Amino acid sequence: MPLLKIQTNQPVEADVGNNLIRKASQQVAGLLGKPERYVMVSLEENPAMLFGGSDEPLAYLELKSIGLPETRTGELSRALAALMNTELGLPADRIYIEFADAPRSMWGWNGGTF
Repeated sequence: MPLLKIQTNQPVEADVGNNLIRKASQQVAGLLGKPERYVMVSLEENPAMLFGGSDEPLAYLELKSIGLPETRTGELSRALAALMNTELGLPADRIYIEFADAPRSMWGWNGGTF
């Protein structure tokens, strides 16, 4: 049920992208205490994006999950920014992250909802 969407204005080589989404999946599962089999990660690379009027390397992330604790968003932000820095070399001040707590009835899976 956790979904992490990653958008970056940078081209990402296939092996780097695959490594990033695998590490992100493991990290999200661990941080949220959710089984990795429910974690989905997507990566969109190289769309036209600006941040602060600049097209320098940047990323926008969305993390959505049922029961996402508002009290842990600072910790999640630090961990995800560190991952993006390690894997793509992006500085934390060029990353926005949107967090969303999804109600169970609004998250569909396997022909039903959670």
